[in-house]
Amino acid sequence: MSNTKARERINNLLDDNSFVEIGALVKARSTDFNVNETDTPSDGVVTGYGLINGELVFVYSQDPDVLGGSIGEMHAKKIMNIYDKAIDMGAPIIGLIDSSGFRVQESVDALEAFGQIYFMQVGAYGVIPQITMLFGECGGALSVLSKLSDFTYMEETSAKLFVNSPNTIADNKTVDSSSAKYQAEVGNVDFVLPEAEIYTNVRNLISTIPSNSSVPAVDAETTDDLNRGVDIEDKISNPINAIQELSDDGFVMEVKKDFSKDIVTAFIKLNGATVGVVANKEFDGASKLTTDGLKKASDFVITCDSLGLPILTLTNCEGFDSSFETEKDGVSEASNLVFAFSNATVPKVNLIVGKAIGSGYMIMNSKATGADMVYAWPKAKVSVMEPKKAAEVMYGDSSKVSEFDKLQGDIQNVASRGYIDSIIEPIDTRKYLIGAFEMLYTKEI
Repeated sequence: MSNTKARERINNLLDDNSFVEIGALVKARSTDFNVNETDTPSDGVVTGYGLINGELVFVYSQDPDVLGGSIGEMHAKKIMNIYDKAIDMGAPIIGLIDSSGFRVQESVDALEAFGQIYFMQVGAYGVIPQITMLFGECGGALSVLSKLSDFTYMEETSAKLFVNSPNTIADNKTVDSSSAKYQAEVGNVDFVLPEAEIYTNVRNLISTIPSNSSVPAVDAETTDDLNRGVDIEDKISNPINAIQELSDDGFVMEVKKDFSKDIVTAFIKLNGATVGVVANKEFDGASKLTTDGLKKASDFVITCDSLGLPILTLTNCEGFDSSFETEKDGVSEASNLVFAFSNATVPKVNLIVGKAIGSGYMIMNSKATGADMVYAWPKAKVSVMEPKKAAEVMYGDSSKVSEFDKLQGDIQNVASRGYIDSIIEPIDTRKYLIGAFEMLYTKEI
């Protein structure tokens, strides 16, 4: 049977002997440009269903050896058929991409086919998880298909993702804009890994996220102590270390780790349940929000909300980064983050671990923008602006810094106004967070 590479990839992904193929006998039917002279087994895409860790998933895998894995009418219909079944069954769909794009020989029929896949993807958004795995070329119109997914994986050496072919970009001599490294750094892909590790990571992801939006967040057994103390107060400048300490048995799946220097996004486990984390990360000695960080955070919050996953924020933010980039795109990206948090209906918990200054306080999941529970560590600071600047504005005297800080920045004063639910010791953070999410488990969403 042909399509060896496409089937081999499916078998590497799914549980042993679990794959059931659908539409194996489908071939291209267009007769334009003598395409009928070429054999097109399965029309260049293998489709079907199987199991990952015992969970039902639907898959399609493109074969670059059949007309370059290009998408034509029948190719697209096979993918849409699998989407229909995945939506009906409430199961994730996974696309293994290796394609030259739309099938030129089928002209407008191929363009229409692409549009129909887009429409199907949009209809599936927020209903079932959509995952794409890029192994070869993913260019032009196909790059949109990749971005419409909830999660995108990219093989680190051979995969190419681009809108226009790299050789058409005038200033592309020093940087390969289609490479996995570049696409990860600009935030277009979530994970960049060697091929063997992609299969393992996707299998872990399937066990971490719900199979559809109508089932509860993934909740598994854990042997980790629910009341375990955590030594994380000194780890908050690089929060990946802190959330690893918080999570059951140190489980962390970081998303878009190569994108933005100021925000960490990841999945962790608390009492067996999956939680999405958004945390500020210090850079250049400060904790400022950049436009990349704002975009990374809002995209992740929207994804968690669409999948029904609760959200935890670790807030340590002094406001916005001072740069031309911030002036150019900061307003738009900041408003997107406010919208994402305010619009999210899943359980939302905020922990203020450091500074929460001005706009940084408001847009990082504050009570005002919809947080269900807000905690703070005793040394946390919440203020309208940095104490020195505030003292100069209010008193015209920078010597009043300590007076202002005591009056306004002290966390006890913030809690007395009801903006913080509890002040907790860092060592007790894990048990408080577990308690909060357990209380919020039945929140109507």
